[in-house]
Amino acid sequence: MFEAIAFYLFAALTITMFTITVMTSQALYALTAMAAGMIFISAFFFILGADFLGAIQIIVYTGAVMALYAFGMMFFDTTRNVVEKRTNPQIVFVLGTLAALMVVAIFVAPIISNNIHAVYPIEAHVGNAQAVGIVLFTKYLVPFEVAAVMLLVAMISGIILAGKKMDKSLTLMAEEEIVMMNADTVGHTEKGEH
Repeated sequence: MFEAIAFYLFAALTITMFTITVMTSQALYALTAMAAGMIFISAFFFILGADFLGAIQIIVYTGAVMALYAFGMMFFDTTRNVVEKRTNPQIVFVLGTLAALMVVAIFVAPIISNNIHAVYPIEAHVGNAQAVGIVLFTKYLVPFEVAAVMLLVAMISGIILAGKKMDKSLTLMAEEEIVMMNADTVGHTEKGEH
C-alpha cells in the first residue's frame, strides 16, 4: 500500500516538474524544475530497491548534468536571435548517421552478448552496487564503452563552444545598446529571409 501511494505521489510530482520545465520561458525556473524532476525520478529507483541507481541518479543527473546546464546557460546570450548556418549538409548527414549507428550498437550489443557469462556469477550475498558492476562490465561492456566515447565527444564539443568568445559583453553595455543590437539582429535576419 505504501509503495502505491509513494509511486503515484512521485509520478504526479515528476510530471508537474517536467511540465514546468517545458512550459516556462524563464531559464532559471526551467533548470530548477528539471533538477527537482530528476530527484523525483530517483525516488522510483529507491522504491524498487535499486539504491545504487537511485544514488547515481541524484549524483550524476541532479549534480553534474544540472551544473553543466547551468554553466551552458551562462555561456549563451538568450537575448539574441540565433540564425543557423549549415554550410555543408554532408557533414550533418555523416554525423547523424554515426550517431544513429552508435545508438543501434548500444541496443544491439546486449542482445549479441547473451552468451557471455560473468566470471564471478552474482550470488545472493553480493551487494546491489557490486551486482551492477559485474553485469555492467561483462554483458553490457560494449554499450558502456560507446556511451563513454559519446560523453567524451560531448565534453570536447562543450569545451570548444565555451572557448568561442562573444563579440560584445552584455554586462558592460547599457540597456539601450542591447535593445538597438537586438533590433539590428532582427533587421538583418528579415533582410536575409527576403
